Order: sequence, then structure tokens, then C-alpha cells
Amino acid sequence: MLSERRDASAARRFFKRTVGINGIPDRIAIDKSGANLAGLQCLNVILKFTGVGRLIGIVQSIYLNNIVEQDHRFIKRITRPMLGFKAFHSAAATIAGIEVAHMIRKGQLAQTDTLAFKQFAALAA
Repeated sequence: MLSERRDASAARRFFKRTVGINGIPDRIAIDKSGANLAGLQCLNVILKFTGVGRLIGIVQSIYLNNIVEQDHRFIKRITRPMLGFKAFHSAAATIAGIEVAHMIRKGQLAQTDTLAFKQFAALAA
């Protein structure tokens, strides 16, 4: 979700949408930003009052951003020479393809006995 300001209401909307699409996780690891913490706490209050029965655990780490940036360094290396994306959907599709190829290369998909090209071709078909 794109927002001009990184505030608690934007973080709350982002986490509500993400939980609505992907389901309720056991825990979420965030950096020390106050907006993300406030957004997750608001979401936990909503989950508590709706009677879901399960709250989201919050794991904070000062240096989490460095770990996240290391994993996305591969995407930055590929997209930096580009002139930019003209539409959001094309950017999302391109980055998703790069992520899938990187996950296959790292062996994070279930089919580890087949070649990386065959896995990617099977996903693309």
C-alpha cells in the first residue's frame, strides 16, 4: 500500500488488508518504527474484540531492516538500471517474477529435485 505519510492509520490499514488477504499470522517481525507497532497494536485490539481468539505476536528488532534489505538486494540490483515502472501493476508483476526466480534459486520451493528452469516454466504456465 502506498502512502504519502508513514503513520499509524496507514500501518493499521496495511496490516488489516494483509491479514484479510493472507490470514492471521502467529507473529510479525518489525523494526523499531512506532507506526508499525501502533498499527499492529490496533489490529490486535480489533482481533480481541471480534473474538477471533488469537492475537498476533509482535517481534521488534532494531537491526531487522538490515536483514530485510539483504534479501531484497537482489531485486534492487536488477531493477536499479531500469528507467522505472510506468504502472503499479507492471511493477508488481515484474518484482513478483524476480522474487519467484530468486526463491527457486535459493531452494525455498517444494520441488527441489527438479531444475530451476523447469520449476519457473511450470509456474509460468
